Amino acid sequence: MERSHGRTQPKIFWSPFGPFASALRDLPIHLISILNSLPVSTLSNSEHKMDAPSKIGDRSTSDVVVRLRTLEGRDEWIYCHSDILVEKSKYFADRLSDNWPTCQILDSRNCVEVYCQELDFDHHVNVLRLFYVVIDGSVDDLWNGVKNALGVLQVGIQLGCPQIVTACVNYLEAVPWEESEEEEILRIIPGMGSEVEPILARLQPVNLSAIRGIFISTLRFALSSPPSLMNDLKSSAQEQLEYMVTEDDDSPLLIADDDIKSEVKDCVGRLFSRFNNLLEVYLCEPAESFDEAEKMTLFQSYLADFSWACQLLSKLEIMRVLVNSWVDASDKIVAIMQSSPTVEMIGIKLKVVEVVAKVLESIGYGTVILPTTKRLHMVKIWLPFVRITKPLIDSVMTSDDDSLEFKIDGELWQSLESTFVSIILALPSVNQAEILTEWLENEHIRYPDLTEAFEVWCYRSKVANRRLALIEGGHCAL
Repeated sequence: MERSHGRTQPKIFWSPFGPFASALRDLPIHLISILNSLPVSTLSNSEHKMDAPSKIGDRSTSDVVVRLRTLEGRDEWIYCHSDILVEKSKYFADRLSDNWPTCQILDSRNCVEVYCQELDFDHHVNVLRLFYVVIDGSVDDLWNGVKNALGVLQVGIQLGCPQIVTACVNYLEAVPWEESEEEEILRIIPGMGSEVEPILARLQPVNLSAIRGIFISTLRFALSSPPSLMNDLKSSAQEQLEYMVTEDDDSPLLIADDDIKSEVKDCVGRLFSRFNNLLEVYLCEPAESFDEAEKMTLFQSYLADFSWACQLLSKLEIMRVLVNSWVDASDKIVAIMQSSPTVEMIGIKLKVVEVVAKVLESIGYGTVILPTTKRLHMVKIWLPFVRITKPLIDSVMTSDDDSLEFKIDGELWQSLESTFVSIILALPSVNQAEILTEWLENEHIRYPDLTEAFEVWCYRSKVANRRLALIEGGHCAL
């Protein structure tokens, strides 16, 4: 290549520790030291076989110049050795072969020009330096992090450097990634060919059998009763189970079939069995025969599990399994709640309200179909409980601004009120009249406010004879 015609002379970097180091300004000092100190054996048939190993930038032994250029005008000459370039890179092997014309520059050296983006310049320099390193797995600290290894990998593939590519793949496959690095890997790696596929192994979708296995194992733990020290792990398991079956931007990880639903029902059944045993302890054993604090902690734990289970069961459309059990246990639960006015029991009552709201919602809006007697029973037992519990919780919150454990979403009370109205209006009119009469005579008439149910009952009752007469007349005409 001619170096005249009035063009600006490119900078010539020949010292491994001199100006050439400016191209490596982002590399740590210890990495530069490693790269410059590790030996590389030259080819045995080289015309310039030396007793000492070759070093990049050594002008006295160099027989080729790699000219790195960018579109932004950056132009740097790096003194290298053809035997090393040919051995480590298919690209340079082709460029330095007899089939590809090269240009002669200083001291009869061949020149190979390599154009690259400015952002990739240092990665090209790193690859050239790695040609002079024995990459045999004995030195791991060659990559300076995931981002740098990704850059080196891309250049290694472009220049046909199998040894460097393999080392980069091994490194990236083994090290942890930050979230931003993972996104960068997903952007770059998929289009680079089969040789880099091991990098993506941790991101590959797993088969259905594995998903089912981890779902069932997680479910059993999430609905178990581990020691309180494991509550955080249990909460995390519950969150992930719900995430698995939720449809968001992606499809659910698992579509529950009959076998999965059966396993969920069994786990909820075992949870209720343990809960019923605790109810019996509360009702049958004298208070001094057990640890009250431990018992209340366990009670709250069960209620928290029921509250979470309602969400999972609703998504799987098998809420009936919990509703039926809760209906059967309602008398015992209310009896225990009424037996203890302690502050600790107020916290438990709040948890009970949360579960009751979800159970009654399933009944009130037809998700779970129950006979009239059971629906009436649920209103008669839980309406008085909620009516008394709300002012009790409100008073604790008003007197103690720091009582975060007793705070409840106002929408829950409103939703519960609407649910009661819905259930009452679906009962026979005579039962409605009985419930409304009791409500109008009660001192806690403000909550739940059954005005809507009262208005609908009045209208239906007033027009009932006329509406039914019209229906009967229509039948007679037919």
